[in-house]
Amino acid sequence: MNHRFGLTAVVVILASFQHECHGFLIPASSRHHHHQQYDFHRLFASSSSEDKYDLIVVGAGVAGVQAALIASQAPYHKKVLVVDAPFASGKLMVNDEDLSIGAPTGLFSKALRDTSKKVNVPALRGIGLREESVWNEIISSCVDLAQSNAQDIRRQLAFANVDLMEGLATFPDGGATDSLLVTRDSVMQTIRADKILLCTGSQPFRPSGIPFDGKRIFDSDSINAISYLPRSVAITGSGIIAVEFAKIFRNLGAEVTLIIRDNVPRNALQKIGLDKDVAATLVADLIRSGIRFERGAQVKSFDIPESAKAPIKITLEASRGSPELGHGRATEIKCDAYLAAVGRKPNTGSLNLAAAGIKVDEYGGILVGPSLATTATSGNVFAAGDVLGRPFLASTGVAQGKAAVASMFGDAVSSPQCRADDETCNDDGVSAAGVSFDPASLAANPFAFPTGVWSSPEVSQYGLTLQHALEMNIPAGESIALYAECLRGRVFSPDGLLKLVYNKENGRIIGVHICGDDACELIHYGMELVKGQTTINTLTSSMFSAVTYHEMYRIAAQAALDEAGARKRRAAAGKALAERHRKQRAKDN
Repeated sequence: MNHRFGLTAVVVILASFQHECHGFLIPASSRHHHHQQYDFHRLFASSSSEDKYDLIVVGAGVAGVQAALIASQAPYHKKVLVVDAPFASGKLMVNDEDLSIGAPTGLFSKALRDTSKKVNVPALRGIGLREESVWNEIISSCVDLAQSNAQDIRRQLAFANVDLMEGLATFPDGGATDSLLVTRDSVMQTIRADKILLCTGSQPFRPSGIPFDGKRIFDSDSINAISYLPRSVAITGSGIIAVEFAKIFRNLGAEVTLIIRDNVPRNALQKIGLDKDVAATLVADLIRSGIRFERGAQVKSFDIPESAKAPIKITLEASRGSPELGHGRATEIKCDAYLAAVGRKPNTGSLNLAAAGIKVDEYGGILVGPSLATTATSGNVFAAGDVLGRPFLASTGVAQGKAAVASMFGDAVSSPQCRADDETCNDDGVSAAGVSFDPASLAANPFAFPTGVWSSPEVSQYGLTLQHALEMNIPAGESIALYAECLRGRVFSPDGLLKLVYNKENGRIIGVHICGDDACELIHYGMELVKGQTTINTLTSSMFSAVTYHEMYRIAAQAALDEAGARKRRAAAGKALAERHRKQRAKDN
């Protein structure tokens, strides 16, 4: 997800905080040190309305910043301005420095995830350390990471001579699309450009009936500003963000309850595209870590006490199509904090798109064609990232920004050299299903991008699942290697699996699915196997550095050639792992 870092999202601002927005221009030549003080109003006024940029990028999230850098450097060398509005939310401002610039939404959660793996909260509590001190230690490490990233992004922008203006950008009334109105502190300025790229990101979907307050009831952005370490957390959702935060808070010592509408957690994860065995492995790990599932349920009401020390009472009811609660199923949950992680929606509310002739879909996502051009009649306005809608990933947002810049300034996107009858053929990550990065093409193309879930353990996948391949009438098979079957996994992290999906007729690998440590790194080798049309036979003879997770690729390939033997080996490894877990539980108790 590409719009911003937590609640500092550049565009949560656009719909909700216009009255708070401020604007100032920081010329590239002046942005060499984050502690330098600026006369913001003088700098804001110094940009004449007669000045004209080749490109204005609205939104300084990861997609916007990367697109600006690409356009400003070889081969384009364009004069670029980025317009952003961090003061609109101000949730990650430190000494007037925006720590969210150039960062994806998930940077905070990933920083918190890594911190949660290093800090032993129960131990710190056991020695009597105050709760405030524990939480401050955790958050300070996250802020340090964000500050380091923000300072590096500003250095990159300065080096590339990209100007940065802070303020709320909107299209003017009257239909003009070669200019934007930028406002801060009630001061409005007109900025002109040949091309405009909208990268204003997304914001959490907020179901009606939930009393969000940013103190005890959170969405997936406001949770980044939580000011205390909860001892218990309830989370509604079964997607990537819900799973990530569930494991984060569990690792931080909290009691975690996941409230899901589906009666089978694995099915809920399969609905977002995960392989069935990967989904089952992830659910097993969540349960093993102590996370509770309330299945077939949804929140009916909240009882939030005045005292911050008293627990929230959440009343549950059966979700549609599920049996009534009771008979051993919880009807009430008590917790310190509640998180609704039930999806995101494009952030377009205050851009005045209608005046520019730019159409949106029913969710507010900007409609674009294969070139990422919007419906603006002048043809000079483009859009990229979460503002287009699904898949809400930073990686696809950056790819869309790059493709939009190429479309604007004359670089054609090369088409793959594939046979028309080969639906799995792909070139540089783009298959015959579509060469474009617009949402429709991405949705139709299983080879366009990898998917990663930054839970603990990680999950990642690329290409086809077995079910998907069979639906495409491909004679597909699958083979599995357990982490416990390779030396590094057996010693350091035995839980998890790697699966290869392959075409039985020619042995070509057409999908890779991983659940375990470093899955989000391991997947890139799997992508190269798919893109290179590597076969199972070729992979069995490959050599890998000793004591690495990559050895699982060879083990999985060998399993495809000896299915009966592979099943016996996995059964033996699984039995040994179960015994290892039993001994660890006995030791912990």
